[in-house]
Amino acid sequence: MGFQRHAPHHPARGQMPDRLAEDLRKVRGGRSRKATLRVVASCAVLGFSSLTMGCAQSAEGGPQPVASATVDRPVGEPQVGTASYYARHFTGRRMASGGRFDPHSDTIAHRTLPFGTVVRVTNLNNGLSTTGTVQDRGPWTRGRIVDLSPRIARNLNMIQSGLAQVEVVPVERVEVAEAAD
Repeated sequence: MGFQRHAPHHPARGQMPDRLAEDLRKVRGGRSRKATLRVVASCAVLGFSSLTMGCAQSAEGGPQPVASATVDRPVGEPQVGTASYYARHFTGRRMASGGRFDPHSDTIAHRTLPFGTVVRVTNLNNGLSTTGTVQDRGPWTRGRIVDLSPRIARNLNMIQSGLAQVEVVPVERVEVAEAAD
């Protein structure tokens, strides 16, 4: 006696087993068969992808975030000269770029750099450095290369003196991803 072989049950094209058809009718709720199959396939793909993501997690209990830092990369020639800062009476006045001056902003006035250029300003007397954005034209006093908002002047520790020897470098902000250990 040998094993009896049963012919595999393959439903005819367009037919499906009764149990599956009944389940699909419940889920479908008035959708076409194609739409229902798309929903079922999408659920299967999402389930599989969430399964594989779970396998890819580290042993420490979760995905490790990639740390990133912003680095200022020089994109122009440095200029060295004297910087001053805006007096209090300029608050609210219209700047050459069209906006109003805010002493708490990171505004810098430069004669030639395009509006929106980010520059790094370094106080050569004490080594302090900060960045700001060119939003105005000036200074119009001979021998000065930039006017700074009071906030930037405070960051450079030049409020008391009013003037400082500075280096001005146009920079580009670059996001740098640091590898996880």
